[in-house]
Order: sequence, then C-alpha cells, then structure tokens
Amino acid sequence: MTFLEALRERAGRTPRRLVLPEGEDARVRAAADMLREEGLAEPILLGGPSGIEVASDPRLGRVADHLRARRPETVRDAVHALDLAADPVLFGASLVALDEADGCVAGAVASTGQVIRAALWGIGTAPGVDLLSSSFYMAFDDGRVLTFADCGVVPAPTPDQLAQIALAASRDRSRIVGDTPQVAFLSYGTHGSAAGPAIDHVREALAGFQALAPGVVADGELQGDAAIDPEVAHRKAPDSPVQGRANVLIFPDLDAGNIAYKLVQRLAGAVALGPILQGLAHPMSDLSRGATPDDIVRVACIVSLQGAPTAT
Repeated sequence: MTFLEALRERAGRTPRRLVLPEGEDARVRAAADMLREEGLAEPILLGGPSGIEVASDPRLGRVADHLRARRPETVRDAVHALDLAADPVLFGASLVALDEADGCVAGAVASTGQVIRAALWGIGTAPGVDLLSSSFYMAFDDGRVLTFADCGVVPAPTPDQLAQIALAASRDRSRIVGDTPQVAFLSYGTHGSAAGPAIDHVREALAGFQALAPGVVADGELQGDAAIDPEVAHRKAPDSPVQGRANVLIFPDLDAGNIAYKLVQRLAGAVALGPILQGLAHPMSDLSRGATPDDIVRVACIVSLQGAPTAT
C-alpha cells in the first residue's frame, strides 16, 4: 500500500468532521462529495449551492463571542464581531475551536495569509507552543515519505523556533505517516566539517529540540546526504544516532526549505503534500490555490490524522 493509499485507509477508520469553508468553488464541492462517498470524513461545507449559509447560521453569535473573547482589542463592538464571524474561513476555524468540527481545510480560494490569520485567531497555537509553522510530506515512488519543514511559513527561524518547528513536525509525523520520527537538522556541514554562525545556529536548535523532546532520535548539523543515505552517514558521521535514516528534515530557513521541496518535486517526481500547518491547538491546514479535488481530499485526510490522539 502506498502512502497516498494509506492516508485514505487510515483516515477512513475514524471519519472526522471537517469544515470546508469555500463551498462556492466547484473543486471544493467535488472534494466534499468524494470525502463523503468514500467515507473518509464528514464534510461541513460552507457556502455555495449545497453548503451552509454562514450569515444565517444559528452558531454565528457563538462564533462572534468567541472571536471577541480571543482578541477583545481588535473587535470594536458586537456588530463588528458579527461582521467578522461571517467570514467563512474565520467562521470555519472557530467551529473547530468550539468543538463543532474536528478540523478545517481552506485555501483553494483564500490566500495562505488569510488562512494563517484565521487559524491563529480562531484556533490559536497548542499549549506550550508559540509558533505556527508548516511541513510538506514528500512521497516517493519507492514508498519513502520524508517530512520537509519549514517550507512555507517562517522565513528566518531562530534556533528556538527551529526547535519548535522540529517538535511540531515530529509529533505530526507519527500521526500522519504512522512511523517513528528521526530528525535531522540540516546545514552545509556535517559534525564539524565546517564552522560559522550558521552552523552554530543549527547546533543550538538541535540542543533546544533535545531538551523539548529527549525521547526522539535527532542529530545535527548534517548535510543532506549524511541525513538520508546510510553509506554516506557511515563515512561522514559514523557516530550519528540518525545513521542516515532521517525522515524529518529541518531546513535552516525558508529559502532552503522551499527551494529543496520544489526541486525534489520537479526533479525526483515526488508528490508534495502541503503546506500542512502545524503547531495549532486543533488541526487546520492550507491549500494551494491551484489544488485539484484529489489534492483537497489528500490534505483533508492529513488534517483528520493530525487530530488523532495517537499514531494509528
């Protein structure tokens, strides 16, 4: 069974309530039909000819109160709160926070910025986490799946932020892929082969991650080949606990991560699933505005699995 097939199979074991707030888009409606017909999720469609009309939904007042309580300094009055609550993406995020849904998938129409702002306002970050970031799941023809982070949100992460990105990615890895995360903090050097501020940055990030997740196998600084090729790792980093078998790759900045995932996608033919938002208190994720119905279904399955209490 391929990773993409396993996503559907595992998500279908416990179909979750997923808000799709862009029901005016035909691709989203098609994805909702697929999710329902295949038993992968219970879609809650907002807008469009077959969706819920947000402006007349009886939960609008609850959502308005929720948004006002979350950011009282931003909301002028009760009328302003209702106007804000009528935004479908913000309404969808709030339904998740209010336990009216288990997750939300948006971005076929809305920009990434709109989706992120709605997620942070309506849902917020998980306890102990103050950073929202993202991962791509790179699925290869040979069955391998690599997590690339962060490739879509945080431009120049500090060492502490890199540690938090790695923590969120490793937690989601076990839920989404179902295996044991092995984390590599990537750089242009391996175990002292180079020196400089950027190397120190990665070493500090590794130390921070090990303090946050002492039970997760992790190493750095590692070059890409030493992270994923056991033979190269044996030569360059024979004492590495990862041993060239990393499946969670943490890039030092957004330039490196974004360039890497696009090159791997185009040159190696990997299927790139993401950006999957991580670090939120409840699952919500973004879509490419060029997403197909199949793309939306795949991301919906990932969001379902993000909400699982443990790996399945």
